[in-house]
Amino acid sequence: MTASGPEPRWLAEDDLETWVALASMLIWLPTALDNQLQRDSGLSHFEYGILAALSGADEGTLRMSELAIYANGSLSRLSRAVARLERRDWVTRTPDPADGRYTLAVLTDQGRAVVVDAAPGHVEIVNRLVFDALTAAQARQLRTIAGRILNAIDSDGGMTPQPHP
Repeated sequence: MTASGPEPRWLAEDDLETWVALASMLIWLPTALDNQLQRDSGLSHFEYGILAALSGADEGTLRMSELAIYANGSLSRLSRAVARLERRDWVTRTPDPADGRYTLAVLTDQGRAVVVDAAPGHVEIVNRLVFDALTAAQARQLRTIAGRILNAIDSDGGMTPQPHP
């Protein structure tokens, strides 16, 4: 027991090695994806995620609050990114006709063309960095493992975007 409470539950050596590998992957994989998208399409990974979420939505339209969940960003971060996409005529914002308290993000035809053009390079690097490095069985295990971790994060309240001051 420490002066401030119970002794921390330290990681066993195997768990520490696994954690270091996972943490490193969580740092370097998004950087590699971002670099490829920037180089090939002039998009950040966050912007690509916004365009991809809109392209998969009915009529290319989502409420900004829903889009923030897809993009895993605060409304303020999302708003700044959507403003950049608006300046490029890839997204428009409009009041929700069903409830004017909400704002809709709408993918334009130009925006759809951008995400369609960016997708092959993005999918290629995902295949090269993730799936080519795994067997089919390992990929299924990864899906199961990621799902379990995401469920733990969600049950802890961590999958709801939090406002940033």
